[in-house]
Amino acid sequence: MHPRAVHHVSINVGDVAAATRFYVDVLGLTPRDDRPDDIGPGSWLDAGGQQVHLIEAERPTSRGQHFALLVDDLGEIEAVPEPPP
Repeated sequence: MHPRAVHHVSINVGDVAAATRFYVDVLGLTPRDDRPDDIGPGSWLDAGGQQVHLIEAERPTSRGQHFALLVDDLGEIEAVPEPPP
């Protein structure tokens, strides 16, 4: 097996709607419409050639959970507010 790329990252969030708004409205990701309805609350988003999966979790944690986005203007991104938990 030879991995070709990262397909998606999964992020646990306490409020899927608020987190989706942040990732779409602030970071510019695009909602996907192919997420199955029977896998629990969450949201799938396109981030260029990869996906971000937001998964509702009763006790989300940021410990060890992260991903990085490559951006053109780091100064512009530094002014962005923190995402919701």
